[in-house]
Amino acid sequence: MLRDVYRDCRQKLMDGGIGNADFEALCIIEHATGFDRTALIARGDSPVSEAQKQIIDTYTKKRLTRYPLQYILGEWSFMGFELEVGEGVLIPRDDTEVCVGLCLSYLKNKPGAKAVDLCSGSGAIAIALEKLGKADVTAIELSDAAFNFLKKNIAKNNCRINAVHGDVLTCHNEYEDSSLDLIVSNPPYIKRGELDSLQTEVRFEPNMALDGGESGFDFYEAMIRDWSSKLKRGGALVFELGEGQAENVAEMMKAAGFAEIRTEKDFGNCERAIIGTKA
Repeated sequence: MLRDVYRDCRQKLMDGGIGNADFEALCIIEHATGFDRTALIARGDSPVSEAQKQIIDTYTKKRLTRYPLQYILGEWSFMGFELEVGEGVLIPRDDTEVCVGLCLSYLKNKPGAKAVDLCSGSGAIAIALEKLGKADVTAIELSDAAFNFLKKNIAKNNCRINAVHGDVLTCHNEYEDSSLDLIVSNPPYIKRGELDSLQTEVRFEPNMALDGGESGFDFYEAMIRDWSSKLKRGGALVFELGEGQAENVAEMMKAAGFAEIRTEKDFGNCERAIIGTKA
């Protein structure tokens, strides 16, 4: 029965030390059978086929190796948008909603604003800005694997985003000064020396999307230096931040002539995103 299969999956995950085993078991069951939480409660005595049991068993065993749940499922939701994910692309996280929130506040009453999402990855930020912020979005991504996911997710969500397969550290020359209303990025920001000590699941994600150089600030420095001139006066620059990085990034932005700089905290009380406007 469905209820028994769920309990077995949950128990295996718990025994294997997987946090939030209830939620992860539900995700695995729903993906394999189509039965969601409501169905589990209302129709817990429903039969589960042998083929479905095999899928659940395979998924569970793979998860117990600490392989990311999102990669196992092949998709993940971000702000209500379903995104395809897999090896080679950063997994969308709830923390990034803080960054998007700052962007949406800025974009309010600015339909058609020209926005660029640097290091776009799966396209999570870009899609949210187009769908919720009504912005004219360009998404730039260097990784071949991530760019493929970006294109798939743009099509999956019926977006008109301009996907650019390029290097954000060099392609700024292709954009005119004072041509953009908003630049946003969730850049690589982990210190290179800390990569090997990251949670096992995170180490399955691409280094390219994590490695922020020796200091963790390489991409912030380069983007502020090379992209600031592309903003119109009053245009906004928004970054996602790593823990403890807010003060340094704020100083960089201030030195580059940005005003009205402020940060926003995530649910863990970490200053997770920053915004400033070009004076």
